[in-house]
Amino acid sequence: MSLPRLTGEDVTTHRSTRQARLKWVIVVDESLPAGRAANAAACMAAAVGKALPELLGPDGEDASGVVHPGLPWAGCSVLAADARTLRSIRAKAAGKDEVLIVDMPEQAQSSRVYDEYLDAVAGTGQDELAYCGISLVGPRNGIDRLVGRLGLLGRPADRLPEDAAPNGWLSVTEREPGR
Repeated sequence: MSLPRLTGEDVTTHRSTRQARLKWVIVVDESLPAGRAANAAACMAAAVGKALPELLGPDGEDASGVVHPGLPWAGCSVLAADARTLRSIRAKAAGKDEVLIVDMPEQAQSSRVYDEYLDAVAGTGQDELAYCGISLVGPRNGIDRLVGRLGLLGRPADRLPEDAAPNGWLSVTEREPGR
């Protein structure tokens, strides 16, 4: 594993994220409750931002003059997978060049003291670690091959109810009462 090398040509804030040479994905364990999945994604995103500050675009200013901090110009897809698939993707990514891997072992969410988390990870072999999620940044074609056709976190399009509209929106019967 090595960090992706970014040149000035790679930073493309004027084109679609689908045209970027670089791709960033976060894959979380689909069995996690929503809060823990969001926590894992946010924590890994912070670590990615530290490792690759070039991923952040320039700040933007709205019409009122309020400045909004720069966001990732490459975008970031948040996908879901089962625990076994997470482990497999991480193992395959570890053998790739120019792929940043940021992972979140389960110990990170079971400790409120960072040093205790570090001790727990240090006492666990890599083959015994379970992951809340992994984040990968690297060449688009390589990342696409690693994550395959994983669905977005939430309800993947191939699992929509039969009465969903063709555009994927839920029918009125799927909505919560009173909404």
